[in-house]
Amino acid sequence: MEQIIALGGGGFSMEESPLLDDYILAASQKDRPKICFVPTASGESENYLIKFYRRFGAANCQATDLSLFRRRIPELVDFACSQDIIYVGGGNTANMLAIWKLHGFDLAVKEALKSGTVLAGLSAGSICWFEQGVTDSYGLDLTLMDCLGFLPGSHCPHYDGEAKRRPRYHELMQGDCLPGYAVDDSAGLHFIDGQLTDIVSSQVNAKAYEVGLEGSEVVETALETRFLGA
Repeated sequence: MEQIIALGGGGFSMEESPLLDDYILAASQKDRPKICFVPTASGESENYLIKFYRRFGAANCQATDLSLFRRRIPELVDFACSQDIIYVGGGNTANMLAIWKLHGFDLAVKEALKSGTVLAGLSAGSICWFEQGVTDSYGLDLTLMDCLGFLPGSHCPHYDGEAKRRPRYHELMQGDCLPGYAVDDSAGLHFIDGQLTDIVSSQVNAKAYEVGLEGSEVVETALETRFLGA
């Protein structure tokens, strides 16, 4: 079973609610899953790592992280496949993917996905799994970039969290942007074997949307989202 969980935003680095992180842990179907945080997109921010270990170090899991700036693991495929969950943080997607390809980690996560490792993440760690993503990697303007292509179509995170996201995604859709998914902060898409099977949120009003073209018009369809709280 191949699983990818793509968060528009939220989780341990953006909110106090544990709901999305708990959902990711549960997706592994392990009593004490091994979870690896990959902070490449943030330049391996020390503060980001502290937040990760503060959250998952106290959870019923085995937490570790992967550094590619100070790489100490020679066999990345074996390492990635040994993890139950690979959780990718936010930051600069273009820089992250360039570094991943330089080290061959893009191939490692592809093999891990095939072996049953859950791939998850937010922002850069969310758009990277799709064919295309809307990114601010190249400056303040939001642009379209090619990503890993594990999932079909395009993806725009932070849909409600950044004012420019919705209009820019619609604008890009009129050009070379593939149809895809927009996701609010505190919401996430769960794909199993390439099919969208669940849409969840840690906040009542957080949503996800399917966005595409009908003729020359951009059509945005709200998807039924399951609130994980009581």
